[in-house]
Amino acid sequence: MVGEKQHDDGVEPDSTPKAAEGKSRRQFLKVMGIGVAAGGAGIAALAVANNGVPGLSAAPSPTPAQNLAISAAKGVPESARKFGIMLPSLRGEPFAHPDDTVRKALLEVGAQGGIMDAKDDLSAGAERLLLDPTVNGSPTPSNPRGRSPFNPTQTHGSTFFGQLIDHDITFDATSVLGAPANPLLTNNAVTPALDLDTVFGDGPSGSPMLYGAGEGKHAAARMKIGSGGTYEMFPFTANADGTSTLHKADGRNSQTLMLEGLTVAYMQAYNRVLDDLDDFDLRAFPTARQADLSNTQERYLVAREVVLWHYHWLIVNEHLPQVVGSALVRDVLRKGNRFYKPPRGNAYMPIEFSSGSYRFGHSQTDPSYRANFSSGTGASSDPNKAPFYGLTFDASIPMTRFHDAGSFDRPDMLGGYAAPRRYLGWQSYFDFGDGQVLHNRKINPKITTTLYTLPSAAIPGGAEVEKAALPQRNLLRVLTWALPSGQSVARELGVDPLSEADLQEIGSVYAPFATATPMWYYELAEADIVNDGLSLGPVGGRIVAETLLGLMRDDARSYLNQAPDFEPFLGTDLKFGPDRQSQIAGSRDYSHANFLYYAGVVEPGVYR
Repeated sequence: MVGEKQHDDGVEPDSTPKAAEGKSRRQFLKVMGIGVAAGGAGIAALAVANNGVPGLSAAPSPTPAQNLAISAAKGVPESARKFGIMLPSLRGEPFAHPDDTVRKALLEVGAQGGIMDAKDDLSAGAERLLLDPTVNGSPTPSNPRGRSPFNPTQTHGSTFFGQLIDHDITFDATSVLGAPANPLLTNNAVTPALDLDTVFGDGPSGSPMLYGAGEGKHAAARMKIGSGGTYEMFPFTANADGTSTLHKADGRNSQTLMLEGLTVAYMQAYNRVLDDLDDFDLRAFPTARQADLSNTQERYLVAREVVLWHYHWLIVNEHLPQVVGSALVRDVLRKGNRFYKPPRGNAYMPIEFSSGSYRFGHSQTDPSYRANFSSGTGASSDPNKAPFYGLTFDASIPMTRFHDAGSFDRPDMLGGYAAPRRYLGWQSYFDFGDGQVLHNRKINPKITTTLYTLPSAAIPGGAEVEKAALPQRNLLRVLTWALPSGQSVARELGVDPLSEADLQEIGSVYAPFATATPMWYYELAEADIVNDGLSLGPVGGRIVAETLLGLMRDDARSYLNQAPDFEPFLGTDLKFGPDRQSQIAGSRDYSHANFLYYAGVVEPGVYR
């Protein structure tokens, strides 16, 4: 069951995507980058795609090349390891022509000090930016909406769980920002399956640097955990020059201390499952049915599947209700997908999700965080003992000693360092009922100032580090994939588009953007206007819900396919405090608090 409704999106009536209007079939194939080959391959492809249309239904069976053309016309790549297109009928309708005028306008929209900058007063310091309503963007008498208000339905942990999901399923490591590219020919550097390959890597045999911890019969399958600081972190090897080499399945997962901590918590949970397997009822898990748990490799596979089912359950019952609303989650679960319908076994990553809708989390990032409660001085019952507050990123700190082995203690939240105070106190990030949980920001077109000067280490793959303003990077990606305008996507989904007046702020920078708005910006504005920033609106919400649930449904071993009534069991003995916040959306019966408690990274009433 999906968690109790906290706030709902309106659910549009069922419909199917309309065909591309105003284009001949030959033009449609051309804009898809396919063309019509000599000998009628393009026509044969259309014959199959239009069964029942007079004059086409008698076409011969398509060749493999023709089948590929058919799939491409539907936005489906030749394999799931390339990007695809959820709404191919809009492929010939990009929001703007990729010329210098448009690029300049996008850079101005996303520039520091521009319309998207939340203009945080970084001189106020990390603690005040988080807790002082006079500087942290909360509503004031002069600004009753607030500059960048907190979201009572989500928590700090919501942001970084969303980032963990994003890294699990999408990574464009090759395209050039702002330069048009064909998604159907572009590799996705990770599997689009929700398989946590960015945590587990290729398993004990394929990623030996991640496994082989401790002693005992199944030590070869235990994940290594580092402890260069006071508590857990990625495993690392110290180098002679004072730096360290982190061992991790995905380099992006050390972009922030928060994401690093969550990734390691999943590693810890897996290690405990590996030890506890003999105590569980495993009959529902397909991998366990024929497994020999005395075999280390098979034990690894079963333990991984137990973690994945809990991960999937938390996406369906905690994450999605928070970011799209419970009503939309129920609608997609009950009625199925209307727009994202990949062929079985080829659940690709749609560009509308990866470079549009799922980048909403950047607007929810805080300028600063409370990493923990004790700054490396030891855990206690006092949450005010010695909190470690830090800016998300501090551009004044040099990058010359990235991955330092411990002698350099950064004051910000960049990940990858092993200094004693660099760990997470989880009561700030998920609700344990003790009154300590903190909230992320509402979804809106304002981005914290700390994301306008990204450290080079926080830019995936170190690509194009000269473009350090995250909003500019996101806006240029919309141009890279020739994404349609938010208004076009709304109409395709059967949703009334936002008005020109709703988008007057971006129109003040470049007038055409008020009526043909970059998809990422449009969905941030839609969330703000339609749902007061509590969750995505009907356009962004539909794309996010259908993509994540569609990927899960394509996995034959997921709990949605194998045991839809599955209930999580790791950490269900957690005793919550008396002050759980009822406004936080999603499941009240099981949450990340339970999972982290099982992982052993948090203990109720103890603040580390």
